[in-house]
Amino acid sequence: MAFPPPSPRPDTARGPAVAFEGIGKRYGKVVAIGAVTANISPGTFVAIVGSSGSGKSTLLKAVNRLIEPDCGSVRIDGADVADQEPHRLRRSIGYVFQNVGLFPHMTVTQNIGIGSRIATGDPLEADRIAALLDLVDLPRDFAPRLPEQLSGGQRQRVGVARALAGEPGLMLMDEPFGALDPVTREALGEQYRALHERLGLTTIMVTHDMAEALLFADRIWVMADGRIVADATPSQLIAGDCGPDAEALVAVPRLQAERITAMRAAGIGA
Repeated sequence: MAFPPPSPRPDTARGPAVAFEGIGKRYGKVVAIGAVTANISPGTFVAIVGSSGSGKSTLLKAVNRLIEPDCGSVRIDGADVADQEPHRLRRSIGYVFQNVGLFPHMTVTQNIGIGSRIATGDPLEADRIAALLDLVDLPRDFAPRLPEQLSGGQRQRVGVARALAGEPGLMLMDEPFGALDPVTREALGEQYRALHERLGLTTIMVTHDMAEALLFADRIWVMADGRIVADATPSQLIAGDCGPDAEALVAVPRLQAERITAMRAAGIGA
């Protein structure tokens, strides 16, 4: 099912601007990211793509200080993240990753409210939990369940609800749907894109799935050897005007689509 073009962002949206200014990170002689400078406008959905080891996750984790760069800065609405205590910074940023990281001994309610409990010592109110479950399209009666009683897609929805519990304006997503089956992956991608619009978020998502990036993002950063080698809209990438690294990534879903069309035309599997 194709996702419709995003609606215009409302003027009242609260997602922040994000700026990378000469960010660099090395591990010994290996350059993970090298002097990256790029800007994200408020309310934009940016997907970061590239081969393994290109620096995608390192760049993402510099935003919430899970990784400290060797040089440069990351600014959120002009404020340098290095000037903020890491735990306070992370409470203001939603973070969703591939393996979800739900606590197996905690219920859905407890997992969603863990950030509030750590920050204030108090659990989230029941009506707030119910609202978050509604937001990620989970039945309210899932609240007392344990993670082992949920499917992979349901656990990932809980992870999104947990990330949204602190009402962040910025969401970081590191291969959030990578472990899911294709049908569930597409459905959750579409639903998250709708949440991005509804809540006026700024979203930065790392993905290995080029089709996912093309379908859901406003802008796509193609990384290679620790640098952004293309910064373009999905239509610009599809047009093939963004260099060989970008073209190689776009070619994968294009060739897959062409092969499926050819198989259908030949009646294979009939």
